[in-house]
Amino acid sequence: MSDAIVKVRAALGGVSGVPVTPYLADGSVDHPALQALISRLSRRGVHNLMAAGNTGEFFALTLDEIRQVHATTIAASRDGTSIVSAAVGRSLVEAKALARDAIDAGADAIMGHHPMDPFAAPAAQARYFLELAETSTVPVIAYVRSDTFSVNDFKLLASHRNIAGIKFASGNLMLLAEAIRATADLPAMWVCGLAEGWAPAFYAMGARGFTSGLVNVFPDLSLSILAALEAGDYAKARELIAPIADFEALRTKYLNGANVTVVKEALGILGEAVGPVRKPGMETLNDDEKAALRDIVNRVKASQPGAGIQS
Repeated sequence: MSDAIVKVRAALGGVSGVPVTPYLADGSVDHPALQALISRLSRRGVHNLMAAGNTGEFFALTLDEIRQVHATTIAASRDGTSIVSAAVGRSLVEAKALARDAIDAGADAIMGHHPMDPFAAPAAQARYFLELAETSTVPVIAYVRSDTFSVNDFKLLASHRNIAGIKFASGNLMLLAEAIRATADLPAMWVCGLAEGWAPAFYAMGARGFTSGLVNVFPDLSLSILAALEAGDYAKARELIAPIADFEALRTKYLNGANVTVVKEALGILGEAVGPVRKPGMETLNDDEKAALRDIVNRVKASQPGAGIQS
């Protein structure tokens, strides 16, 4: 087993933060703001930063913008301890090209987005990840957002020498449990891809680590939840998760169209302007939603002394 894949698996067992992509007033990517955000998260000890992930609006960015976000994230992460997993996707040809450029820029790992195609065959989607892993010179993370994969598909992914882990983002816990049992003798990690609120259930099934958009706003809270789960203290984890339940519920509005919007507007409430969300996401919240979010942010800050943005 290579040192590189050991390093990536260690980070996957922590918090995998998915940074937002800030925009300037003209709609272009605000690289100084992104650099400041990445530097802050890396210095705060977020284990893995997934550059241009879904919270980073991957599918609203051009391919050149994705490359630029990767490069800025990789450079700024060196201010702290984070590794960087560069998110790639769309066609397999584009995913491979993005991966090559990210690796040249210094990415520690490649995260393959779930292949999005209205006529995709689940077994072929699994082969998409396998081919990406076969051609990548750094470890690959397979981001599975569907429960249509078979257990055998998961066994193929988990047995590939260059797949560090499977980021499972379905609420089908029975499938997760079956897949983890079927791959118990394989080294690939299973990671909660549904953020903090789902992490206790995933941990009970045998997964480790979780992804987080909240980490943009309250990184220390995410790290505290991880520490409670690693200690097996589920009661403490639930106590820490309770104040963010309304935050995560607000993100699910408009069929999850407000997912990134809530994170960006929470950053704005805390004084870090990152611009609106690009279409087809919900660009901004309405006045009632903004008031509700402000109340949530204030309640979380009150429940967690020192929570929020710090340099």
